[in-house]
Amino acid sequence: MTPAEAKKRHAQLVAEIRRHDRAYYALAQPVISDNEYDRLYHELLDLEKQFPDLATPDSPSRRVGGEPLKEFKTVRHVVPMMSLENTYSQEEVRDFVKRVQKLLPDEKLEWVVEPKVDGVAVSLRYENGVFTTGATRGDGTTGDDITANLKTIRSVPLKIGRDGVSPSPINILEVRGEIFLPRAGFEKLNAERKSAGEEMFANPRNAAAGSLKQLDPKIVAKRPLDTILYGIGQIASGTGFQAVIKTQAGLLDYLQSLGFKTPERTWFCRSEDDLLAAIAELDKVRKKFPYETDGAVIKLNSFEQQRRVGATAKAPRWAIAYKYAPEQAETKLKAITIQVGRTGALTPVAELEPVFLAGSTISRATLHNEDYIREKDIRIGDTVVIEKAGEVIPAVVSVVLKKRIGSGKSFHFPKTCPECGSKVAKEIGGDEEEGSIWRCVNPDCPAQVRGRLEHWCARGAMDIEGGGEVLVAQLVKNGLVHDVADLYSLKLEPVAALERMGEKSAKNFIDALAASKSCDLWRLLFGLGILHVGAGVAKSLARHFPTLDDIFAANAEQLTEADDIGEVIAQSLGQWHGESRNQKLIERLRAAGLNFKSELYQPAAKAGPLAGKTFVLTGTLPTLTREEATAKIEAAGGKVSGSVSKKTDYVLAGEEAGSKLDKAQKLGVKIISEAEFLKMGG
Repeated sequence: MTPAEAKKRHAQLVAEIRRHDRAYYALAQPVISDNEYDRLYHELLDLEKQFPDLATPDSPSRRVGGEPLKEFKTVRHVVPMMSLENTYSQEEVRDFVKRVQKLLPDEKLEWVVEPKVDGVAVSLRYENGVFTTGATRGDGTTGDDITANLKTIRSVPLKIGRDGVSPSPINILEVRGEIFLPRAGFEKLNAERKSAGEEMFANPRNAAAGSLKQLDPKIVAKRPLDTILYGIGQIASGTGFQAVIKTQAGLLDYLQSLGFKTPERTWFCRSEDDLLAAIAELDKVRKKFPYETDGAVIKLNSFEQQRRVGATAKAPRWAIAYKYAPEQAETKLKAITIQVGRTGALTPVAELEPVFLAGSTISRATLHNEDYIREKDIRIGDTVVIEKAGEVIPAVVSVVLKKRIGSGKSFHFPKTCPECGSKVAKEIGGDEEEGSIWRCVNPDCPAQVRGRLEHWCARGAMDIEGGGEVLVAQLVKNGLVHDVADLYSLKLEPVAALERMGEKSAKNFIDALAASKSCDLWRLLFGLGILHVGAGVAKSLARHFPTLDDIFAANAEQLTEADDIGEVIAQSLGQWHGESRNQKLIERLRAAGLNFKSELYQPAAKAGPLAGKTFVLTGTLPTLTREEATAKIEAAGGKVSGSVSKKTDYVLAGEEAGSKLDKAQKLGVKIISEAEFLKMGG
């Protein structure tokens, strides 16, 4: 085949594959079999392998994923990505309609109701019809550039046009919507992760978010992510887009004509009663959708009316999300068992007669702690009401007292650890903030050892792929590992010999351990599992101190100079490092070659008019964004904290300031306006 012939055939294949992608993924109307599609696709791959110059950025071959990224770049949204206000009652829906009508007196209002997809909000940017950039919502102003990952999703067109092939008439078009993982794909993915000994995702939304955060697009390509698109951001068009597309309903039709997947059902409404009827109907049919939903989105249909109604700093005034009440079910509480966590906390778990609820069968639910059981008067043998909090996490919410047989059997917390038999001690208040906590006092308790190892390997900590619950349990059971430092002494052969491992999986795990040695300090500090030291606290300490040794050498007063570090955290750090076993652990990690230096470290504040001053920002400022105000404070030598405390010097407050303003008033912290701030040299 000559280069000219190859180019012609390549163009034919690209056009044909795009048409079939649109028919299958956007319209759900496939016209050829999977085998026929695969034949076309592999012919395209073979052709591009023979003629590499034909592999353009918008080629369907880009779906397999490119090389791993080192990190995500940030993207600034030209048009901010706002969130929606939520409502939970029909009366509040009526109030919302009245508020909009008051802003548009004597005007006829028409509405569109769409399913609220429980996914990850994204923005897709097309330039001259070609997909160029995809980004997460982030803080609404800036998000992560996840273009490489989004290109692997089949329902994201790499090129748009009315027929799926010809260029779009719009120079720049940003399309917005949700990335989600279908229920079936979620169950399959979790089954695969469980068999591989990896931590399972809590729900489809977490799975979608975790997938999009992967730095290796090839991993994302293996996950069946999908899209629903329903909105627009920036538009630059020579064809008068706004003159043609005047309504939300018209936009959805237009997006579908370009090859995007849009909500499969929407409702057009002209009154409050219409809206409430649509919300009720959506609630009946949404379980049949392939994705999780948690509500209905109500939007004013006319774009011109949307423009005149406007928005607050956070959300549009012309749209609202109605959230459905969590689905509930009654079932029998057969028993209460105890789980022991990595900190030794004993958590009671309700063992239930299996009941189907919100798409899955529930047989266990959390009971939080002893105080929760007592306050709810939960007894073994009771009929209880359970619900999925946020339609995901099962929880016992109440007892059906009229169905209680006799007095019921009260549950008493064990006096010894059910895992290792050691004594347990009651801690009033606890770090869980929901009541008193019973803890196993034995740090060598197998349950605590497993918990600490799983926490260390978790994605949010040292991010060691393969170090999930199943593998960790085997490592502990076979005596290969007793603490996190032991992980770095593991050899390939004994790991490969474990059940369901094999040499390849074992090698991947050993390689991931080696790679984790270079993780930034905050990850290591968080991974140690010190009480009260979460990821946010670890980052604050890593910004304030250059090394792990500096953190542990600091006294309580020096520790509390770091942002968001109070006396309780300082005391916890001191107690943890004061134990000789933990000091030995640190030295073994050092000997293993782990990184103790912080890339987040920010040297002492620069000299300037705000040197040594700590600010907290709240509300919307008249002219400055949060980022701009923060930059000015830091440039003038000051610091910005996320929470108000006695160490806060000033609270810079704008419109719609929240609880931070109330706390500042209670503590007597000085509250200043933007104008006062600028006069100070900010």
